[in-house]
Amino acid sequence: MTLSALCAKASAGERLSPEEGLDLLAHAELLDLAGAANEIRFRKNPEPRVTFHVDTNPNYTNVCTVDCIFCAFYRHPGEEGAYTHSVDAMIGKFRESAAKGVTTILLQGGVNPALPFAYYVELVERTVREVPGVTPHFFSTSEILGMARVAGLTVPEVLRRLWDAGLRTIPGGGAEILSDRVKKKISHLKGSSDDWLGVMREAHRMGYRTTATMMYGHLETDSEIITHLDRVRDLQDEYRGFTAFIPWSFKPGNTPLEKIIPHYATPVRYLKMIAIARIYLDNFPHIQASWFSEGKKTGQIALHFGADDFGGTLQEENVHAAARFVNKTSTEECIEMIHDAGFPAAQRNTVYDILRTYEVPSAAA
Repeated sequence: MTLSALCAKASAGERLSPEEGLDLLAHAELLDLAGAANEIRFRKNPEPRVTFHVDTNPNYTNVCTVDCIFCAFYRHPGEEGAYTHSVDAMIGKFRESAAKGVTTILLQGGVNPALPFAYYVELVERTVREVPGVTPHFFSTSEILGMARVAGLTVPEVLRRLWDAGLRTIPGGGAEILSDRVKKKISHLKGSSDDWLGVMREAHRMGYRTTATMMYGHLETDSEIITHLDRVRDLQDEYRGFTAFIPWSFKPGNTPLEKIIPHYATPVRYLKMIAIARIYLDNFPHIQASWFSEGKKTGQIALHFGADDFGGTLQEENVHAAARFVNKTSTEECIEMIHDAGFPAAQRNTVYDILRTYEVPSAAA
């Protein structure tokens, strides 16, 4: 089948095989992918609006024993600069964020074996009780696996106790590339692809809503990118628990992997990732563009390559900052960027319920 026929097949709503997806990723022209991806985007989300949410991404600890070579954020136990904040301190941060209009708190940290499971349960319970205006979007799969090891519980038991405490959504961090060849090279202590998928499967079975992520631009091949997309698409078929797919490129600054991969992936590569994700992930409702990880202009352009969401305002972020990559925005600028890209803006919550809309201002007479 020709590349144009493959794009037409995807635009018509037909599922692509891994071989067809790889053919498009490796050989299709960028603007051909954009056309197919945009057609699919508007079929799934007919409203022309682009959503965003007002969020923050603090960290409760940077202590971690997993030693991912792509990470500049973590510190070993007892190392200079290592920290762990108390539950009281984190609740204070959350209250300050809520007072500034934040509706989602994306909370992650390191895999810290010194923290008891009760710490995490208390964080959720107190957030729900004491900061009711925000959604706790807490804990990556790696942290959940770490909780299970420390507490001597199964993953379903950990997820059930967090659910009973009030947690309902989980971020998709920790996937990187769902290839065990890559994981053995960049995060060999973190667990396998099946571990990430297994936590997500159990979470979806219980009713959690989560995101799926992909960090590319390091040691992966095109074939492994399609394998990643294929595996999350297969899991989505089971429970429809993923709300969105979020790709971002590896940031090498201050990381051990910088010695091997010293450069950033290009904006063109990012736009191709957005378009391929929209085309291949036929069962995902939302694809998120990132002004934060790829730069504001690239994020705006991605809204014309199949993305329908612009992520969050990220009032606090420390992981990319540790890698010498910093972008900041405000709610007002986020709305303005969406408008400048040609779309009405809509503020959403964590699970994509619309909270407020902002129409594109009419041109001055």
